[in-house]
Amino acid sequence: MKEIADIVKAYKNALKAGLQVALATVVQVEGSSYRRPGARMLVAENGQLTGAISGGCLEGDALRKALLAIHEQKNKIVTYDTTDEDDAKFGVQLGCNGIVHILFEPIDNEDENNPVQLLQNSICERKNAVIVTLFSLNEPKGFHPGTCFLQLEKNEISNDNLPAEIRLSIKTEAVNVFYGRQSNTKQYCAGRLQLNAFFSFTQPVVQIIIAGAGNDAIPLAAIANLMGWFTVIADGRADHATKQRFPMAQKVLIAKPAQIINQISIDEQTVFVLTTHNYNYDLELLKLLRNIDTNYIGLLGPKKKMQRMFDELKELGFGLSNEQRNKIYGPVGLDIGAETAEEIALSIAAEIKTVLSARNGQPLKMENGPIHERIIRLVS
Repeated sequence: MKEIADIVKAYKNALKAGLQVALATVVQVEGSSYRRPGARMLVAENGQLTGAISGGCLEGDALRKALLAIHEQKNKIVTYDTTDEDDAKFGVQLGCNGIVHILFEPIDNEDENNPVQLLQNSICERKNAVIVTLFSLNEPKGFHPGTCFLQLEKNEISNDNLPAEIRLSIKTEAVNVFYGRQSNTKQYCAGRLQLNAFFSFTQPVVQIIIAGAGNDAIPLAAIANLMGWFTVIADGRADHATKQRFPMAQKVLIAKPAQIINQISIDEQTVFVLTTHNYNYDLELLKLLRNIDTNYIGLLGPKKKMQRMFDELKELGFGLSNEQRNKIYGPVGLDIGAETAEEIALSIAAEIKTVLSARNGQPLKMENGPIHERIIRLVS
């Protein structure tokens, strides 16, 4: 995810500058909060903040707590309780009517498996991961092992803070979370110490393949970059597909449809948007994508164009199943009244986020329950 990547980058810059840092992590939330468990922020001793643990109301106090953790070189758990209407007494004015527990971890640069290094390992490849953070709510001033275990697809990494007596139990639950694809919290006893464990399931950032390097693709690439998505521009026209026109794209390919597929690694977080304005190019690419394991293929143009493509593919012996058709979104984008290229780009990005999040895209005022999906399970 973008936040982790930004934190890792900021940590490397801090190392070069000789600055000490602390990692702040939202580990548990009761009631309403702007950010959910798993939100992180890196605090440098010069006051620089990277990431966010709230909508901005907690960051000032969190800076002070992080600097104290750096000074004492000790992990600290801090609880912000705003269920009291007089939340101004906390000096943060959260206004969320919830209880937020945040863990502050000073980072030991000499530890090759310190919390930020574990975060870096979680994003080294485009793979899912589970990050485990241990803390104690029963003894706020006691021992908090912190971010100490990482479960990857084929291996695991831990540091010295992981208590040996619960290592096997932590690994077992981390594997369950990895394959169950749902974050949760669980309680453990390590000797006399009662620990809470937050298992954070993470996925790679979205990879967006924009087929078509026309002017209308420029604002879509810009929005994708702002979202932290890995952006690939592909077009057969050498004068359109250039790094000068798309400086924020991670890859710019001058390629025919078959060459695009051969030059990218496709996973469940990969989406495609076909915006070439070249019917035959789009048709050939759609033929290749029909069996690709992706949840989203956006097709620019009217429904008649999409139906014509479906009919031609069927005539060519490449008919689409209902499951394959359901992954194709045309006309592309949410209905927000978009007219300009920038507005259309916004509607496309919003639709992609809606599909990948399995949400309906309706106004939040229409929601009867919590805004954030309850992905965190409490396991006794």
